[in-house]
Parts: sequence; structure tokens; C-alpha cells
Amino acid sequence: MTFTRRSFLTGAVLAGGSLWAASSLWRPSFAAEARQLRIPELIDARDQGQSIALTAQVGKISFFPGRESVTLGYNSNYLGPTLRVHRGDEVEMAVTNALREDTTVHWHGLLIPGELDGGPHQTIRPGSTWRPVLPIRQPAATLWYHSHAHGHTGEQVYAGLAGLLIVSDDDERALGLPSEYGVDDLPLILQDRQFESGTLVLPQGMMSAMHGRRGDTLMVNGTVNPVARVPRGLVRLRLVNGSNAREYDLAFADDRPFHWIASEGGLLEKPAELRSLRLAPGERAEILADFSDGRPATLETGPDGNLSMMMGMMRGQANLLGGNRREAVIQFEPQGKAVLGSNVPERLLAHERLDVSKAVRRRRFVMNMGMGNMMRGGMGMLSINGRAFDMGRVDEQIRLGDTEIWEVSGEMMAHPFHIHGVHFEVLSRNGSAPGIRDQGLRDTVVAQEPVELLVKFTQTAVASPFMYHCHILEHEDNGMMGQFVVS
Repeated sequence: MTFTRRSFLTGAVLAGGSLWAASSLWRPSFAAEARQLRIPELIDARDQGQSIALTAQVGKISFFPGRESVTLGYNSNYLGPTLRVHRGDEVEMAVTNALREDTTVHWHGLLIPGELDGGPHQTIRPGSTWRPVLPIRQPAATLWYHSHAHGHTGEQVYAGLAGLLIVSDDDERALGLPSEYGVDDLPLILQDRQFESGTLVLPQGMMSAMHGRRGDTLMVNGTVNPVARVPRGLVRLRLVNGSNAREYDLAFADDRPFHWIASEGGLLEKPAELRSLRLAPGERAEILADFSDGRPATLETGPDGNLSMMMGMMRGQANLLGGNRREAVIQFEPQGKAVLGSNVPERLLAHERLDVSKAVRRRRFVMNMGMGNMMRGGMGMLSINGRAFDMGRVDEQIRLGDTEIWEVSGEMMAHPFHIHGVHFEVLSRNGSAPGIRDQGLRDTVVAQEPVELLVKFTQTAVASPFMYHCHILEHEDNGMMGQFVVS
């Protein structure tokens, strides 16, 4: 079976430029039945002799009983295994493309040189294998990997080409955090997908290009209506927003607090007690949830807040956006006896802060939406600083080792902005001090009003540039991306 746009889109509800036909969506009575959360296979590089093999392949999966969908995955029918690598190691990745179209694999959040990054320039042709050797030189963190094929990132990730990548190190292990994979250390890839007659379909048309593909059904690790059985104690949740465009506003239904312990770049200096957490596409967060009371708990999300003014006006016409109601993401069922001695550490990991006085340059980036042209059916008015992406054009040249201030903002809606090959700190948001969710080292940040980032460039990108782009994948595919060299 070959994955093609035609085979994948059979019966799609978003033909041409029409608005979502939400009223026609198939919602089976058994959709509310809980299903055991799927836990992706764990592949530890040290158990494999520092060599990991991945194959991008076509598959079939039943998200609903008796309803089969054509999908993509790495080494599986949908999504990929969780990869664990260790700080100080060098890991050879052998990535084979078993599709009939080009693909890439971007190691999102990994600090490696540009030629290893897996962006649009590291194309893997059908039938070929890419063999980068990845030097792991960064603190423990939750990262992910996904397709970054230019012009096809959105549809390939939507179909399943994504997976979790965990960096581990001695500092993290010494803290005694929950670490038994699949038991008290859970990978949770959050996605929204659209179904017709129980079959996965790919939204198309003007609205999807403008606002990104959104779905009527929430999934975690490819599981609809998931339930996870967990110990009665602290459980570590590695949250990844793997949606193409949707933002999540996460909180427990019983309003129980939890502790945020890690951002995209790794552990915070100390835990932050929260009752809600927003995650934009591409963002990750690690939290500790306490289930020692033995009561079932449901993690919910509020309405999708990542919408433009126009979509806000149309909101009532598309019930797949969730209205004002909260939706269940995943249910947790504590099992067994209460775990004794399960405490949240008071301190996590001290970081050497970047020095703003060392910044040698300020750059400004505006994520543009040319709405007038798009309303007339055009797709070419998504850009950064008024220039749509061009594979042959280098937009910024940066010196290796420099520290810079990047001011990022977005038109019409909040945009998640991702920079390859770096971690940065948030200096300010709309002229004020950054919020609590801006702390820690980041590689993705949400911006509408201006956000100042302090960035240090430690990785070379000469023969192959790094990308910066909106992580609403349809915006990226349609031009909201630029590239820079570091030398």
C-alpha cells in the first residue's frame, strides 16, 4: 500500500475552500468507551550498541473498532517508538524511507550541527537510508522527532510520522524522579484528528491553510478515549503537543494541582505548582501528578485558543472546535497500594544563565498572514518579515558563539515559533516581565504581541542551514519559515 494524498483523503470533509462540515461527522456510540492507553515501544540506544534503525512506512490502524485507516509511522502503523539517548554518547541513526515520496526526520530540540538536523535539506529519497551520527551534548530533556519534508510536513505528521525522543543524564537520575517507562513515567503525545465514518481524513481547503488542520477527535499516543492505569503515587507525564495547529489548555477535572518540572530544554531550577498548563504545537512539558489518593482523575483541555479573529467569528458553525466546553484528554486510574516516600524535589537543576549584556545584535521577526489574498483563494501570503520561504535563500547569517536578542511577533493569531539548533530564554513578553510558563530553556515559544528571546548559537550550520518557523505545520508548509547559517 502506498500512502498518497488521493488514498488518504478518500471521503475527506474539507473539499475545496468550504468550511468544516462538522454536522456530518460520524460519531459512533461506542466512541465514549475507554481504551487502554497505547505506550510506544522504548528503544534505548545503549541497548542497541548506539545504533537505532527507523523505517518510515505506510500502515493501517483501527482508531475505532472495525474502521480501518491508512496511516504512516516509524517502525509501526502509526507514530514511532520512543527513543532514549544519553548525554555524552554518539548515536548512529539509520532512517530508511519505505514511502513513495520524499521525507525527512527532524530531531526537534536536539542541539546538533545543521547537516544532522533533519530539516528540509536532509531529504531522504524513496528506498534510501540516511545515516547521521548524532552527538548528544545536552541535559536531560523530552524532545521529539517528526517529518520536516518541505511542503509535506503537515500531511506527513498528521498521518503519523512523529515520535518521542528522550535525553537522559546522571544529573536527572540523581534526583530520583519517576523513571519506569510506561509505568510511572508516561509519554503522552497529544493530537487532534478528524474522522469520517470512523476513518481518518486529512482536512483540506482554505480554512485549513489559514488556521492549520484541526480535528474533531482527541487522541493520546494514537488512542481515542484513553485510560492509563498508574501507581498510587507521583507519576511523571511527558506531554508533547503533536497537533498540527491546536493549542491545549490542560487541567485536571477535579482541579488538583500538579508540578511542572521541565520545559523543552530540560529540567527547571525548581518545580512550579500549577493547576493549568497551556501547550502550543511543538511545545513539550514534563509534570508530576500525585495519584496517591487513589481516586480516578481526568486530564481535560479547554477550548482551542489558538485561533484568529476570523475563526473566532465562525466558531459557532464548527462544533469540532469544542465550543466553550472542556473535553477529556485522558483518564488516569490509580492501582495498588499507596507508594511511600514519593515526594516532589524542592530543587531540580541549576542553570548557567545567558548574559543579556553579551548580546551583539537584535533581530526582529514578524509572522505575517496576508489575509486578503488568502480570502481570494491564494495560499502564498504566509511569510516571515514579508518573505515567503525559499529553499535557495539564506535569510540570516550568524557567527558561531554569538548571543543575540530575537524579537518575535505574529499577525492575526498566536503563533508557536520554533528555532532549530538552539535553546533560548524568554526575556520579556509585550514589554513586560515574562510569565511563569516562560521560564526555563526553550526551543518553541508562543508569540502574538512581541516576545524577546535571548539566544546563543553554539552549533554550526554552514553546508546546511537551520530553520526558524511557525510550528502550525500548514503555515510552515505554505511559507511561514526562514533559514539561517551559523559559521
